[in-house]
Amino acid sequence: MQKIKTIIVDDSAFMRKSLEIMLKSDENIDVIATARDGEEGYNLVKKLRPDIVTMDIEMPRMNGLTALKKIMEDCPTAVIMVSSLTSEGAESTIQAMELGAVDFIPKELSYINVNIIHIRDDLIRKIKAIVKQRSLRERLERLKQLTNKNSTARTSAQLKTQNHLPRNVYKAVALGISTGGPMSLQKVVPRFLKKNIVPYFIVQHMPPKFTKSLAQRLDTLSELEVKEAEHEEPVRNGVVYFAPGGFHMTVKKNSNGGVFIDISEQPATTLHRPSVDVMMESVVKVYGKHTLGVIMTGMGKDGLEGIRQLKQLGGYCVAQDEASCVVYGMPKSIVDAGFADVTASLEDVAKIINEVL
Repeated sequence: MQKIKTIIVDDSAFMRKSLEIMLKSDENIDVIATARDGEEGYNLVKKLRPDIVTMDIEMPRMNGLTALKKIMEDCPTAVIMVSSLTSEGAESTIQAMELGAVDFIPKELSYINVNIIHIRDDLIRKIKAIVKQRSLRERLERLKQLTNKNSTARTSAQLKTQNHLPRNVYKAVALGISTGGPMSLQKVVPRFLKKNIVPYFIVQHMPPKFTKSLAQRLDTLSELEVKEAEHEEPVRNGVVYFAPGGFHMTVKKNSNGGVFIDISEQPATTLHRPSVDVMMESVVKVYGKHTLGVIMTGMGKDGLEGIRQLKQLGGYCVAQDEASCVVYGMPKSIVDAGFADVTASLEDVAKIINEVL
């Protein structure tokens, strides 16, 4: 197997060394260069054409956001941001995702940190999953060029929905997404139409603070209200609810038949918190087969069990296609199980949802 060529860009010598030790612990990853600022990093990426880059945000001469923008314009490459777990760090990371970064890792790295093994394993797993995708450079180039404008062109995916998805039967949309999500959601959520009077429930695998920044950013771009969900708030039609990072989001019925949101750390045994499965299963319990399930880019198979329950009730599911995913893991599990009624490209996901609601 050819080694994964990686470049580390960070102004901290400690961080550069920590990341290098982490990555070199895997025999399939080769750190081919390190850089002390964005300008040096950009020049190295242009010269060496790595498979993937880790990029700090705050650096002298040229910061990470400027370097990322130049990389995506001149030599599209998979970039993972190294981000501080603060509100300011979250905002910068969301901006980086909009510019084309595919994921991020926490900056709080230290070999006395009890989570260091988990952080290392998570980083290596992310790198391998992202690089594994075929034609990633071309895919990043195409994703970068997408705009938020609705295209009038009819696509094969749209035509397929006429045969596979009934219309006007849905009372809620439940969407799960992970790696590559913030960049992809910017191409989907702002395209939801105001005429669609159903609630949307979204789980994006992210830490606390990051989901709020993402929701706030998408709210400024969207016709619909987009917000981070709050505990015990009543569910309103035409609102897009994001599960808060570090917590599960579920929906429940009250004694009057109304629906409200429950935010909890339980169950504590799930791989992810928030979990797509936990959210999806609760939405299906309340809305039944009138839930439209949507599974988009991400590693693993979170969402599979929730969609399984939806399908057992006779519901319908849209899965993002391999060609437009940053990581074709979660949608692949849906397709492989035979649960996908439609596979759609990123640019068609919102069109299909608008068409059938």
